[in-house]
Amino acid sequence: MKIKVCSDSSCDLSKELVERYDIGIVPLCVTIGDVTKLDGAELHPDEIYAHVAQGGNLPSTSAVNPAQYTEIFEKYAHDYDAVIYINIGSGFSSCHQNAKLAAAEYENVYPVDSCSLSTGQGMVVLEAVKLARQGLAAEEIVAKLNDCTGRIRISFVLSQLEYMKKGGRCSTVAALGANLLKLKPCIAVIDGKMGVTKKYRGSMEKCLREYVAEQLSGNEKLDPERIFITHSGELDGMPEMVEAEVAKYASFVNVEHTRAGCTVSSHCGPGTLGIIFAEKE
Repeated sequence: MKIKVCSDSSCDLSKELVERYDIGIVPLCVTIGDVTKLDGAELHPDEIYAHVAQGGNLPSTSAVNPAQYTEIFEKYAHDYDAVIYINIGSGFSSCHQNAKLAAAEYENVYPVDSCSLSTGQGMVVLEAVKLARQGLAAEEIVAKLNDCTGRIRISFVLSQLEYMKKGGRCSTVAALGANLLKLKPCIAVIDGKMGVTKKYRGSMEKCLREYVAEQLSGNEKLDPERIFITHSGELDGMPEMVEAEVAKYASFVNVEHTRAGCTVSSHCGPGTLGIIFAEKE
């Protein structure tokens, strides 16, 4: 069965992974100033950081609309037996709902709610590729993906709250207090929603070491196939340090370093890092 796997740019998979597995990527739109650009294709997070540092407002992101999805599905539906499209979680965007509306016109297009974002979403995409290469039927792949979404563990540690404050996601007082106390919040995606699960204290290096230990130490359910170390930039040497810390607690077949795209970086800002992995059934 010839199956095309696609996803939104919010999956944050590297160019190398996208090309290796022939994944179709549809960029979300990011409006910065008075200009709207395509995530990853026309705009890089570093341009956002420069814009904000110069006094500009945070950019806004917008979902792919049904008409755009129809154009994408029309492109692949006639050339493949099935199209499996993995969206950013429906709790974060209307992308999945819009994809479902467009897919209703096709019998062989299957939108999947990743219930996640960034490389948590990317984990679902790569699982779809693996299952498709095993020759499973589209319906069986979708069923397995829906089960997979509940076993992905995605969290990030933020080195600063400036973007959260600018975006209205935390108060100025809370941000000031966190800075004074050197607090680094850990944000996790649980049941398709984001929330603060812990606040680490100290330098970013110290906090990341504690974070990795708490995520991996003694976890007997770890799926050893892959772990992502995903960051939003401006963390010199930290991703490599985190990889060394990961190796202390678990052995993964694939350790992937990825840079978060504009969709995630617009909300968390620079200096954010997370490890993303799956647990066994």
